[in-house]
This record gives sequence, structure tokens and C-alpha cells, in this order.
Amino acid sequence: MTALVAILHAGLAAAWVGGMAYSLFVVQPKLAKFYARDPETRETLTVVIASGNRWKVVGLIAVIASSGGVLLALDPDHWWIHAVKGVLLLAASAIFWYVSWRHWPRRVFATSAEVPAYQARLRWLATIMLALAGTAFALGVAAAHV
Repeated sequence: MTALVAILHAGLAAAWVGGMAYSLFVVQPKLAKFYARDPETRETLTVVIASGNRWKVVGLIAVIASSGGVLLALDPDHWWIHAVKGVLLLAASAIFWYVSWRHWPRRVFATSAEVPAYQARLRWLATIMLALAGTAFALGVAAAHV
């Protein structure tokens, strides 16, 4: 039972970390390069790509958190690792909340002059969120070997 929950937990965490890394280091730079002469189209495509993903990620975070809680119940000896992972997940989730419910609505209605600042801020926030979720994932892997 523990192995199945751990596989679910780690697999979904890896999917979230991998998705963030792919977007941040592959998709966004390629969009910037391809649409360098047409920033409005780039921004429109970026909004289309991001559209509809909010609740999928919320569900993903909920299953990661729930499965982490189950792992804690199954392995209370390593509670401190689960606690640190929980704090990191909570911090990454808070950034995701801000980006989803504050940053994006403002960015969608921003003027062309304001968009570059929103893009830079999102890169910064995404990098922090990736570092938090990636660290939590790494701690989960380490916990399996303790």
C-alpha cells in the first residue's frame, strides 16, 4: 500500500515539477524567440496556452497534498520530512494562487507597455515556485531512502 501511494505522490509531484520546468525553460523562451517581432500575438498565444489549466493544477496539488498526508500516516517516523515538504508545497501553492487569481487577470487586461513587466514577474514567480516544488520532490525521494 505504501509503495502505491508513494508512486502516485512522487509521480504527480514529478509531473508538476516537470510541467513547470518545461514551460519556464522551453515553451516561454521559444515563444519569445518566435514572436520577437509580434509581442501581441505572443501574449495572446501565451494566454491561450494557460487558459483552463488553473483547476487542473489545483486538483493536482490537492492529490499531491492528500497522498502526502497518507504517506505521513503510513510513515510517522519521518514526520519532519513530510512537514517540510508540506510547508514547501503550501508556499508553492500560495504563489500559484497569486499567479492564477491576481497576476493573470491583471496581465490579461494590461496595456502593451505593461506586459513586459508582467512577463518578467511571472518568470520570477515561476522560478520560485519551481524551486519550492522541486525541493519538496527531492525531499520526498530522499525520504524514501532514509
